[in-house]
Order: sequence, then C-alpha cells, then structure tokens
Amino acid sequence: MTDATAPQALETGRAGGDSPFARNTGQFITRLWSALVAMMSSLRHLPRQIRQLPARRKLLYGATAGVLALLLVAFTILSVRLPLSRALDPLPEPAFTFISADGIEFARRGALKSTPVTVGELPPHVIGALLSMEDRRFYYHFGIDPVGVARATWRNMTSGEIEQGGSTITQQLAKFTFLSSEQTFRRKWQEALISVWLELNLTKDEILERYLSSAYFGDGVYGLRAAARHYFEKPVTELTVAESAMLVGMLKAPSRLTPTRNLKGAQERAALVIDAMVDEGKLDAATAKDIKPARPAAARSQPRIGSWFADWLVDSPLQETAAAYGEVKVRTTLDTRLQKIAEQTVASILGKQGAAMGASQAALVAMRPDGSVVAMVGGRDYGESQYNRAAQAQRQPGSAFKFFVYLAAFRDGATPYTPVVDEDISVEGWRPQNYDRRHYGQMSFEQAFATSNNTAAVVVSEVTGRDKVIRAARDLGISTELRNSPSLALGASEVSLLELTAAYAAVAAGRYPVRPTGISDRPWQTQRSMPETEAMRALLRGVVSHGTGRGARLGVATYGKTGTSQDYKDAWFVGYAGDLVVGVWVGNDDSKPMKGVTGGSLPASIWRNYMASVLKSEPQAIAGLEQPAPPAEPERARQGG
Repeated sequence: MTDATAPQALETGRAGGDSPFARNTGQFITRLWSALVAMMSSLRHLPRQIRQLPARRKLLYGATAGVLALLLVAFTILSVRLPLSRALDPLPEPAFTFISADGIEFARRGALKSTPVTVGELPPHVIGALLSMEDRRFYYHFGIDPVGVARATWRNMTSGEIEQGGSTITQQLAKFTFLSSEQTFRRKWQEALISVWLELNLTKDEILERYLSSAYFGDGVYGLRAAARHYFEKPVTELTVAESAMLVGMLKAPSRLTPTRNLKGAQERAALVIDAMVDEGKLDAATAKDIKPARPAAARSQPRIGSWFADWLVDSPLQETAAAYGEVKVRTTLDTRLQKIAEQTVASILGKQGAAMGASQAALVAMRPDGSVVAMVGGRDYGESQYNRAAQAQRQPGSAFKFFVYLAAFRDGATPYTPVVDEDISVEGWRPQNYDRRHYGQMSFEQAFATSNNTAAVVVSEVTGRDKVIRAARDLGISTELRNSPSLALGASEVSLLELTAAYAAVAAGRYPVRPTGISDRPWQTQRSMPETEAMRALLRGVVSHGTGRGARLGVATYGKTGTSQDYKDAWFVGYAGDLVVGVWVGNDDSKPMKGVTGGSLPASIWRNYMASVLKSEPQAIAGLEQPAPPAEPERARQGG
C-alpha cells in the first residue's frame, strides 16, 4: 500500500453481500489451495526441537493444525454470514481540540487518527519490535498460527492460568476492525474465519500497514503516525528503538500503559519488548544495554479543567466538518482563569458545607450578557461523574421561575410599584403557602419579589395569564415543558441551569433571547430590545439588597434571585454583576431532600464566593461594575425560597 492509494476501503459486499469465495468457485479453489500450501509451509518451518517432541506434545500440535485446516472448509459455508460489509479502513471522524479564549488547549474530544503508514517508510526496528512482541511467526502463518496456538495452549495448561493468548496480528486486525470485544465462542470463530479471509485478500505488508494505522495507542489516539506525533512530537520515520518499543508495548493494554498516566508501567513493558527483540535477533544485546527508557515529549494527560464544558460542546451542534484525518481545532469562549476559580469554589464550599447540609452535588454556569459561556462546572468532581448537571439536568427552579411571572406582568403594563395583595387564596382547589406560612397583606411587586412571596406570585400569574407567563419564558429561551397549572408561578416545571442563566442574562444585556454558546465568532443572532429591562433590574436588585438573596451581596451593584423547590430538593441562585452572569444549582442526583438548604443559603454562598474571588484575582474579568444602590427599605428578617 502506498500513500497515493491509502486509505482505500476494501469492501466485501460488492454483489449483494456475497463473499469472494461464493462469487467464483474457480477463484475459491485457487485460494483454498494457496491457503493449504501456506499452512503446510508453516508446518515445515516448525523448529527442529518441536518435531522431536514426545508423542503427547506432537498429538497436541497435530490436532491444533488439523482443526485450523478445517476452518478453511467451514469458511466456504459460513463466510456469507460473517460481518464483512464494513470497510477495512473507513475515514475516521475528526478529533476536536478545544482552545480557550486565552489561547490554551484545554481539552480534546474524539479519536485522533493520522494518515496510514506504509512498511517502506518505517525504520526496521519498528517492525522488529512489533513482530518480536506480538507475532514472531507473522510471515509464516496464514492468519492463524498453529505453532503459536499450541505454544500458548501448552503454556496455559502447564501453568494453570491464562498466560498467553496466541492471537496473531491478523486476528487482532480482524477483531478491532470487524468484531466486538465479547468473549464468546461465536466471536472467536468469526475472528478465525475473517483472519483467513484477510490473508487471502491482502499481502502481509498490507496487513501490517492496516494494523499499525488503526491500532489504539491510548489517550484517544489511533494509528502509529498519530501516536508518534502525540507522544514524541516527531514523524514515524524518526522513532528511536526505545520509542518504538514503548509504542509497541502499549498495544497489549493501551489505557493502562499510556505513558502520560503510567510512565513506569509503560517503560517496564518497553523493556520486555527490547528483550524480545534481542531474543529474536532483531537487536544485539550490547546495543540493548545502552538504550535508555523513552519518555513522552510532554505531559499530555487529560486536561484538568473545562471537561464538562468540552463535553457540552461535543453534545451541541458544532460546525459541520467533513470526516478527515488529524484534528479540528475549535476556538471557544472558555476563560481558563474563570473556569479554575469556578471549579475550586464549588469543590471547596460543597466540601466544607455540603455533607452537613445534605447536599452532594452542585453546578455553576458563568456567561457574558451575549451568551458566551466562560465557565461551566457540571458537578462536584468530573473524575467521579461526567454527568453535566449544568447543561443536561432538568430540575424544578422554585421561586427563581418568578422571574418570568413578573416579566409577563411588566409586559402588560405593571411596574415595580404595582400593588398586589398577599392573602389566603384558592386556585382550582389548590392553596399556595408562603415560606413562613404567614400572609402580609398589600405590598408592591418589588417587595413581593424581594421576599419571594409565593401567594403574591400566584396572584400575579393568574391575573396576567399563565399563557403569557409561558410565552415570556419561551421568548427568553426556556425550551423545556412548562405545565399550564396554578403551580407554574412557583417553578413546578423543570428547567436546566444553562437555559435559566441565559434567561437572566437578557436583563444584563437589555435584549433577548440570549443563546448560550461556547464557540467564538458564532454567527450573528437576531435579538429584540427588552423594554422591561429597568423594571426587572429593580426587582433583582431588591432581592440582594434587602430580600432573600442578601447572602450573595457584593461590594458592587448586584442583581439576582433565589429559588427553592418543594421539600428542599433543589436550591438556586442566579444573578449578575457588571457583565458576568452566573447561575448556581445545589441538590442531589436522586432528588433526596437537603437539610433546609434554600437558594439564599448554600447557592448564594457559592455565587458570592465565586464572584468575590473573580473580583479579587481577575478584576478585569468583570466590566461595567456599578456602585451598589442604597436599600429601598429596611432589611427584613423573613425569607422565602
């Protein structure tokens, strides 16, 4: 195979799925005879000491060879049922490398695969290392090595455990190209038949090339060319003996022997490869003694920041990219400094207070008013759980949903000073209750919102119309199902933290809808001005200055809203200061109630600590900060959700 023709797909379903044997009997007989000759040639190459073995051992070898020969006959009957309709070397999907707004490569997703290699371009010690360790009789067998199988069987029988597998390089290629990894007799049978089929359709060098171009080398890297570049930052033509030995050694267990995670293990395995090369005469002992263990060119372990953010980008629509070798670099909106602070803040506060308060998880999203996400934390620890609670989870927002109730009312002509009466009411047989089970009579919209009064919110929703409340939520980007029931006003329907934060960002922007994005230079999106902006800002400012969100107060003008769902299952704080909009959720994956956690407690604490840390260490990261406005009224002791 040459670069000019690679990669070419070797398809087998050219005539309605028939195998080459079934299409032409004469061709089949020729190939079958060639295979038998190859098998006999393989047997003639048995070492003299094996031919002199005791009768029992000869019987074992003979039986193994006989069984393997019968596989060729079985292939004429079963080949049409083999999973051979897939190309041997299809173009891979591209790998995405994500670059932060401050120019740091922080994550990669997808398989990294480069163009195929050819035997002619590889240094001899690369092939020498591969064959010495993986398949010493590669050029003498017909896809299945009777000697290797017999040797492995005898070694396993005498040791009482599985020490050797006996699989050839051809069998390994058959396995990872066409088959699953299930350990069944049927799968092993198919592997054997496909291996023979590969030997009849490809040359030995082509099999090696396909194997080395497709094998997995850990860290999401496939193929020798990509592995050489990834681990050693050099082309395959420049690989040293030590580097070749390390890469070949990884083939047995690439995830466990990846040098970026287990350098000692990778080096120990590489030493075994070098010993095997000496045993096979591929390397002289004196030279082997002078070889120093290889080391990766740089630490390339999986990035420690932005993992949930990268997952979110992969799950969301990226620009259409044709399948290609190599990688696609994606410039994102992530700010690694703000991301580090976010991860540290969530882990620290949840670690100190979470257990005592019955809260095991938290999520945080930070974005600009235009929707550019600069930080995302999807849970307590990415290593323990990759589930993204910021983007994937849908939970009840509680009183944080009142944002849309009052927005709908402002659209109908109300103002922050419009009065509403907090009294005992019944709507369709349901009687809403306030957090403290008390009623406070007439109050303004601003007072009702600041104290998160439940009854007042239901009254505003019913007078304005639930359909208008739902429309307001939809206009600001809420896409989840919203149930048209009286409890709509109190956040009984579920939303995601990402969408809710983007909705609040509309107030900071003065325009809607704000579509969250992680890709820089996204296409311009149509927005509409938001005449109710100042009214909504007055409400959000009151929550922090003298309402339920006092725990989030900063030394600058701060806007936000608390939210607590039924039985303390979910707690939220969403707000902004300057041009940084941040949403926080706290709860448990199994919806187990927390110990009295409201939006004004743990979530507000996480929110405030994050914003304070950003202001202290990265003050330039928050532009447009205002001085705090004086409280509209004396602080109140009572709190709602």
